[in-house]
Amino acid sequence: MTDDGPTPYPTPHPTASPFMTEAAFRSLHAELLRRAPTGAEHRHGALAHLTPERVVAAAAEVRLGRTVSLAAPIETQPGPDDPQPAVYRLTAPTGPESGTPGVHFALDRFAMNVHGDAHSHLDALCHVVFDGELHGGVPESRLAAGGARRITLDLVRDGIVGPGVLLDVPRLRAVSWLEPGDFVTVEELAAAEEAQGVRIGPGDLLLVRVGHRRRRRETGAWDAAHARAGLHPACMRLLAERQVALLGSDGNNDTAPSPVAGVPFPVHVLALHALGMHLLDYLDLDELAHACAELGRWRFLCTVAPLRLPGATGSPVNPIAVL
Repeated sequence: MTDDGPTPYPTPHPTASPFMTEAAFRSLHAELLRRAPTGAEHRHGALAHLTPERVVAAAAEVRLGRTVSLAAPIETQPGPDDPQPAVYRLTAPTGPESGTPGVHFALDRFAMNVHGDAHSHLDALCHVVFDGELHGGVPESRLAAGGARRITLDLVRDGIVGPGVLLDVPRLRAVSWLEPGDFVTVEELAAAEEAQGVRIGPGDLLLVRVGHRRRRRETGAWDAAHARAGLHPACMRLLAERQVALLGSDGNNDTAPSPVAGVPFPVHVLALHALGMHLLDYLDLDELAHACAELGRWRFLCTVAPLRLPGATGSPVNPIAVL
């Protein structure tokens, strides 16, 4: 990877078309629906692949006891990718209390939109509506009526802990970041595995770095809702085959503009709606990538602890990698 600025990458996939027809997308969606966990496991979605045995094995990946936050700082100032930022204010001590004898408390208040294009958050399985239905065929109307509780944030109220794997695509390409509108292919995921000496498998919490955070820090924020790097939707077939439990990225996971005609956020639809796979959006994976490269290993214990927000569609989150 170069450290002196972005390296041009004008034709990342000379043999691959970035576009997918809606018909091809719907065929892939139907295929992944068939691959999703069924029966008693269905209520857990892709987390059914994260068995207790795999959690115990993930704990064995800890060698240094070093922790790394995977979340970006929450911002309170508006920007091109964050027109409605979080609201934070100190509510106490009040003016009359300042400097007076006795005990006083510092208090504050905080409010934010759960989903957006700037802060790190977890998407619950009820976040995406496709053709009038939520994951598992739950009618959209049941969400407002409180009848979709089993696929809301309540499903992960005890947290998600398991084997984390980082695939660093800018490192693979020897660039600082992927430019907005670019996408990661299935072939690149396989090439990153080979280059990093790691293989994603059942129960893994897969994190794919596209360099979004580094680009934002070095060039400034931009309207990521309309232009961002992400995964090509065809990548989701590989994740289903490997029985990945969760997908996260330092971007939105989806490329913008969408490579699927007539379907915005195709990766969100395939992950959340078809596979029942929770998503982590807009993480900060730069420090973790540096640490993994330094240590020469790309596996770690990963913990994700969402807030206890009953019935919610997602949560701000601060995932932790333990190396």
